[in-house]
Amino acid sequence: MGSGSSSYRPKAIYLDIDGRIQKVVFSKHCNSSDIMDLFCIATGLPRNTTISLLTADDAMVSIDPTMPANSERTPYKVRPVAIKQLSEKEELIQSMLTQVVEQFSRAFKVNELKAEVANHLAVLEKRVELEGLKVVEIEKCKSDIKKMREELAARSGRTSCPCKYSSVHNGKKLVPRRDVPTYPKYLLSPETIEALRKPTFDVWLWEPNEMLSCLEHMYHDLGLVQSFSIHPVTLRRWLEKFSQMDILILMTAAICHDLDHPGYNNTYQVNARTELAVRYNDISPLENHHCAVAFQILAQPECNIFANVQPEGFKQIRQGMITLILATDMARHAEIMDSFKEKMENFDYSNEEHVTLLKMILIKCCDISNEVRPMEVAEPWVDCLLEEYFMQSDREKSEGLPVAPFMDRDKVTKATAQIGFIKFVLIPMFEMVTKLFPAVEELMLQPLWESRDHYEELKQRDDCVNEREADSPTAGGTDTSSSSPSSREKSRDVSNSEENALLN
Repeated sequence: MGSGSSSYRPKAIYLDIDGRIQKVVFSKHCNSSDIMDLFCIATGLPRNTTISLLTADDAMVSIDPTMPANSERTPYKVRPVAIKQLSEKEELIQSMLTQVVEQFSRAFKVNELKAEVANHLAVLEKRVELEGLKVVEIEKCKSDIKKMREELAARSGRTSCPCKYSSVHNGKKLVPRRDVPTYPKYLLSPETIEALRKPTFDVWLWEPNEMLSCLEHMYHDLGLVQSFSIHPVTLRRWLEKFSQMDILILMTAAICHDLDHPGYNNTYQVNARTELAVRYNDISPLENHHCAVAFQILAQPECNIFANVQPEGFKQIRQGMITLILATDMARHAEIMDSFKEKMENFDYSNEEHVTLLKMILIKCCDISNEVRPMEVAEPWVDCLLEEYFMQSDREKSEGLPVAPFMDRDKVTKATAQIGFIKFVLIPMFEMVTKLFPAVEELMLQPLWESRDHYEELKQRDDCVNEREADSPTAGGTDTSSSSPSSREKSRDVSNSEENALLN
C-alpha cells in the first residue's frame, strides 16, 4: 500500500563465468525453473541444464525468487551438475517428447493468439461505442450550454446586470463548479447527476454497476482524482471547509465503514464470544473488522487507489480512515457527542483535533441519516433494519443470550423504535451540526421533525387499534387484555431503556 506496492524493482544477480561477470535480472513473479533457464542462457549452457550456484566460500545458494541479491564484487560461481548420458533409446524418446511438446505449444499459442485478437476486437468495439455515446453527450452539452447562455443573456437584459455570472434564481447565486474534469470517465445523464445531488436520491432504483458510476462521478466532482492521482472513483461535492485530504479520508471511510457486515451487532458478537469478538478483545469488533477488510482490499495492487500517494500521505489516510470508521460504533456515541459539544463553543478549522471531531460527527451523520431522507425513500430501509434486528433477537433467544428490548419483535413496533431513535439520537446530533452549518437546517432537521411526527401519529393509531382489540372479548368470551401486551405496554418497555439501549 502507499507507494510501496508500485516501487518494487526486479532483482539483479551477478554470475562469474570463467572470470567474466554476467548480470541477470528477474522479477519476483519468476519461478525457480524460469530463473534456472535464465542462468543457463547467461552461461551458454543448454536450457534445462541443472546448475548449482556457489558463493566465494563455496557455500551453495538456492535458486528461487527469494535468493539473496549480490554485487559485481561478490558474484556467484556457476557449476553445472554432471548429467547422466542417455542411451540411444532414451535420446530417441526424449527427442519425440520434445517434438510433441513443441506441437502442443504451437497449438496453444494459436489459441492464445485467437483469444487475444478477440479480446482486442471487443475492446475496440466497446471503445467505438463509448466514443459514439460521448459524441452524443457532447452535442447535448453544447445544446444545454447554448440554452443556458441565452437564458443568462435574457436575465442579464432584464436586470441590467453587467456581470454575466451574477444571475440570480430563487435568491441563490450561480457559482462556477470547481474541479470537474473536462474528460468523461463515466456516462451519467444530466437528470441522474441532478438526482444524485438531492436527498431524495433512491438507491433502490439503481443496479450495482449504476451505483459504481455514481461513485466515480462523485470522486471526480470533488477533484480527488486529480489531486491524489487515484483511479477515477468520485464522491459528491458538499464540503467547502475541508482540505482535499480530509475529503478523501471522509468519503473513502464512508464507503468502507460497513464492509463485510455479518448482520449481528457488537452486543451479539461479545455475548456469543464470536471469532470477531475474540480477535478484537470485545473492543468495537465489527468496526475493527470493517477497517481490516478495507485495507486488505487496498493491499491488492489492482485495487490500491492510493498507489501514487507518498508513504507519509498514506500513513495519514490510513490513520484517518481508522479513526472515522471506529467512530461509527454507536457505543461511543455519547463520548463523541460530548467531545464535540466542548469544541463547538470555539470551533477552529485550523485546529486538527477540532476538524477530526467534526469528521467523526459527519461520518456518524452519514451512517444513520436514513430518516433525513423523504419517507418514501427511508421507510423501506427501516423495514429491512427491523427485520435484521428481529433475526438477531430470535437467534439470541434460541442461544440463551440477552435480548435488547429495541430489537425484540415481542416488545417493539416500527413506530416505537423510530420515535426513540429520532428523538434521542438523530435530532440532537443534527442540531449540533446545524449550529456549525445553519444552511443545512432545512435539508436535515426539517425532515427529521416530519419523520418524528409521522411515527408519533403511527404510534397513536397502533395504540388505538390495540386498545380496541384488548377491550374486545374473544370468540370464547375471554378478555385478552391481561395476557397479551398492548402497544402501550410495548412502548413503555422499550422507552424505559431506549436512550441507552439504542446506543449499544
